[in-house]
Amino acid sequence: MNAVVVIPARYASQRLPAKPLLNDTGKYLIQHVHEQAAKAKRVSGVIVATDDRRIFDAVASFGGRAVMTRADHPSGTDRIAEVAATLDADVVVNLQGDEPQFDPADLDKLVELMADPATGMATLAIPLRNKADYLNPNVVKVVCDRTGRALYFSRSPIPFVRDGEPDFARTPPHFLQHLGVYAYRREVLLRLAATPPHPLEVAEKLEQLRALADGIGIKVGVIATAHRGVDTPEDYAAFVQSYRAGV
Repeated sequence: MNAVVVIPARYASQRLPAKPLLNDTGKYLIQHVHEQAAKAKRVSGVIVATDDRRIFDAVASFGGRAVMTRADHPSGTDRIAEVAATLDADVVVNLQGDEPQFDPADLDKLVELMADPATGMATLAIPLRNKADYLNPNVVKVVCDRTGRALYFSRSPIPFVRDGEPDFARTPPHFLQHLGVYAYRREVLLRLAATPPHPLEVAEKLEQLRALADGIGIKVGVIATAHRGVDTPEDYAAFVQSYRAGV
């Protein structure tokens, strides 16, 4: 399979303005993400999709490839779909531009999940190990069938334990926290971008429910730990500290 990573990057951010261009490490944040993605062995290329000339120029300055997109996209998925329409690729990976510590091996695993031609999409999850996250609506949960295909994603506690308490130590785990990274077959991504939001997606504010509602199978790969994303100034300060420490 020919797999390409597309990284959507916007300049505006409510909690951390100009996030992709932060450079306290001596590198732009978007450069860290690009470099991690480029280390993946099963990826043939990395593209930054942006609607801001400053980000485009920053990517060009470190030798990366950037593509200018429309400014009116409602989501990162729509932004990468615009780029995917111009690509000769079997699989398109959507990696967020605020994941500077994403493990390239996990990107490879994501691409490997697409080996079955019946798989339209793939994503990753980690074992959910405590009740606070289980109950937290900001932590998205996923439940899967016996083959590892997603049955449903929700902000609510799923699977709901009717009797007793959830067993978070269970192996293999069936309490899973979803991570927001996706691989799509190119034609599936273009189809999704042209499909109106489904009521389930609107209710939960989860784009992946559009795919499930449209009958698209989503394979879920379970990895050991989540990657540290950068959403706030505190997150960025922690990343800078760990980068300087060589962690």
